[in-house]
Amino acid sequence: MTRIGVVLFLAVLLSALFVVRTQYESRSLTTELDRATSEARRLDIEYDRLDVARRAQATPLRVEKLAREQLHMRTITPAITHYATLPAGVAASVQGKP
Repeated sequence: MTRIGVVLFLAVLLSALFVVRTQYESRSLTTELDRATSEARRLDIEYDRLDVARRAQATPLRVEKLAREQLHMRTITPAITHYATLPAGVAASVQGKP
């Protein structure tokens, strides 16, 4: 009977240690999940903030203003339109004539 008692005691002891280890792992995984969830929330907020900033930067009025001021562009009118013409030799080769 003492052998059975010792074996049962060891089984209960190992079972208790396994339960403690499993609870510890469960708590650490729960903590890690909470951290990952809060990081995901933070990244979603950052993405939304950056998306709003991108939309603000890409408004048609702002793009036109930057084109005028920094690139010195202007709206197209017939008075400032320039047409390019090809030299005669190049024009014939483009049309397929030798």
